[in-house]
Amino acid sequence: MKIIDISREIFTSPCYADDPQPHYRWHKSIYAGDDYNLSVLSMTPHAGTHIDAPLHFIKHGKCVEECTLEKCFGSCTVITISGVLTGEDMDRLLPHCAKRLLIHGNGDAVLELSAARVITENNLLLIGTDALSISFDKQEEAVHRELLSNGTVILENLCLDNVPDGNYILSALPLKMSGVEASPVRAVLMTK
Repeated sequence: MKIIDISREIFTSPCYADDPQPHYRWHKSIYAGDDYNLSVLSMTPHAGTHIDAPLHFIKHGKCVEECTLEKCFGSCTVITISGVLTGEDMDRLLPHCAKRLLIHGNGDAVLELSAARVITENNLLLIGTDALSISFDKQEEAVHRELLSNGTVILENLCLDNVPDGNYILSALPLKMSGVEASPVRAVLMTK
């Protein structure tokens, strides 16, 4: 089996809009005379490659700990597309895709609301993108709400460079954190 890491490194990955840049500091350091190293991390749960939980845009939505892990692991399809994806685009694509779909768009492929509606009507388990967000400014909130309120997991900020289109096994499990709206993941694709 071959494993392809499709995660972005957290501390060097670009951040969304005004999100703070992640950083760490040493709380204990062998170099400072301590017996061990211990770092303290400071970041939003949207740093690097991450999933959004319903709580991100839905007032009483599920937090990351309540997400169904099975949606974040299993057969997936990677496709290369650029620009804004419409409902018509999704109608053409989804019959040829697994129930988890990753969009390789060099960071600029996004969904409009009609695409999100087709995704939820077709019960897609997960939609992922190599962009910082699954949608663009004017429709971003509506697209997130459509997907998250209908149980579709959103996986953002993937690194799909040099990943050929095709079918894989995806693992993108969130950390077990109660009460938060997102989680970093170590996303990998597996092939035979």
